[in-house]
Amino acid sequence: MSKNFELNLSHEELIKRTSKDCLIPKEMLKEDSKEYASLSEGDKKALKHLVKAAKAIDEVFMKQDNPDNIDFKKFLEEESEKGNEDAKMTLTLFNAQIGMNAVDSEANKIFLAKNSKELPGKGFYPVDLSKEEFHKILLEMLNNGEIEEVRNILNQRSMVVRDGNKLKAIDYTEYFKKEFEYIADELEAAAEVSTNEEFNKYLRLQAIALCENNSKNDAYADKKWAELQDTPLEFTISREQYADEMTGTVVENEELNKLLEKNSIEPISKDSIGIRVGIVNKEGTDKLLEIKKYMPTLAEHMPYKDEYEQNIGQGDDEKQTMVDVDIVTLRGDEGTYRGGITLAQNLPNNDKPSLKIGGGRRNVYHRQIRISTSPEAKEKRQKRLDATLAKEFHKYYNQEADHWFTIGHENVHSLGPKSGTEALGKYKNIIEENKADMGSLALLDVLTELGMYSEEEKKQIIVTYAADNFLKAKPTLSQAHRVRTVMQSKYFLENKAVWLNQEGLLEIDLDKMIPTAEKMLADIIKVQLSKDFATGEKYVLSNFVWTEEMEIISKKLKEIDKSLNGILKTPLADKLANE
Repeated sequence: MSKNFELNLSHEELIKRTSKDCLIPKEMLKEDSKEYASLSEGDKKALKHLVKAAKAIDEVFMKQDNPDNIDFKKFLEEESEKGNEDAKMTLTLFNAQIGMNAVDSEANKIFLAKNSKELPGKGFYPVDLSKEEFHKILLEMLNNGEIEEVRNILNQRSMVVRDGNKLKAIDYTEYFKKEFEYIADELEAAAEVSTNEEFNKYLRLQAIALCENNSKNDAYADKKWAELQDTPLEFTISREQYADEMTGTVVENEELNKLLEKNSIEPISKDSIGIRVGIVNKEGTDKLLEIKKYMPTLAEHMPYKDEYEQNIGQGDDEKQTMVDVDIVTLRGDEGTYRGGITLAQNLPNNDKPSLKIGGGRRNVYHRQIRISTSPEAKEKRQKRLDATLAKEFHKYYNQEADHWFTIGHENVHSLGPKSGTEALGKYKNIIEENKADMGSLALLDVLTELGMYSEEEKKQIIVTYAADNFLKAKPTLSQAHRVRTVMQSKYFLENKAVWLNQEGLLEIDLDKMIPTAEKMLADIIKVQLSKDFATGEKYVLSNFVWTEEMEIISKKLKEIDKSLNGILKTPLADKLANE
């Protein structure tokens, strides 16, 4: 018998949020896809094991996200079995966002259960732990000489529980022992039949890392993963830090921060874990690799380049791989459709130990997330352009240009300062995402001169970026990717690179866009180099301003686009998981 809950959303609200206008399906590879059919028998068998491993990460993520998630899901399933229609609709929303609390595309906070609260520490910390008590306990522990325990509490791979009047860290490999061992067994089984030996080496290293409390194992697995280039299959265990809003607060407490610095403890936000499984698309990957040879040149054009070490190497030691992937499934943190879902990733992040042992980074692009060619999608896109963008710029708008911009964004994550940004606390991710966007735009002239893009394609990237850079609603500060969008729109409006004409349509000064991005990029790098929380806070808050122009466009967008969330459909994965 599961724990009892009360549903929070009304019957009418549930009908609306689960309707085809509000809950948009994104379909991953189908059972009869040519990508799957072209795999060797060994890789098809391996894929089945990888899909089963991915499915198991949902339980890990749900525990990390909210301690009530699993009980609430059981409650919804039981109520649905009894014929409770509201429970069925709530379960649909739960499965879409993989959790009971989320934010939709209009920045509304969604609570699926009554009396459910927003938890800054998610499931990583005790639910009744306030920021003030957290700081007080850490201060007491440090003054008592419990340095290593505090270090473990503030690392990226531990769940934190109460231990009397203190706090105690439990490593992920121990806390999620059952789930991790199951996943490790599936990875070992996949490595027995997969056709690519380098991929198999990675799977085995990843299996070891899941079963032993040793961050060096993570480093070895990540290092090997980042070297993979010519593999038929894609498997990633992603570890991102956007959800944890508790750990980074320690830099706001001056006394605590000084003690942490004195004891050489760097607070690192907790990793939310997800899994991506896919089939590498060779044609798309070959296109991506065209930019790889330009990475050292791009590094030379980054602001203040002599004041920090770059993540990338040079020549034969260039530490950057890139793949375009047809997605089979996204699970755990990867699959949380909460108002949007990522188009691509550049991993490992700067806090990961693999970068300290000479490892590189890897970009993975999600084909099924970015491709929307249905007549309905095209019609909605045109309505958006007609309502928001001056007519003379329509000829430059190109959906594929958004992908080109994303390629730049992900590569710029590998450029710029590679350490010290943890000191920016809760603003770290916002500033890093802002850097990646502005770097993508600022380096366009360089890439055009190098022959990566034509002058026409450069204009397409600029216009598509500007046209898509306005939101349906002002986000919350916890939404790093959206906060950076507001900051940029405000900055470009302020610098007269974009403006609204008398009809309320967006006009763009094509000659001002790149210089404005270069200026903002320099500001961002300077903030990162400051390694100062107050500097980061001032920078974000001074730019995170919802302007009159943004409000005008947001009202138009809400009229055209009723979508609030999305749901992933994974027919091939579902079939393989049940075989």
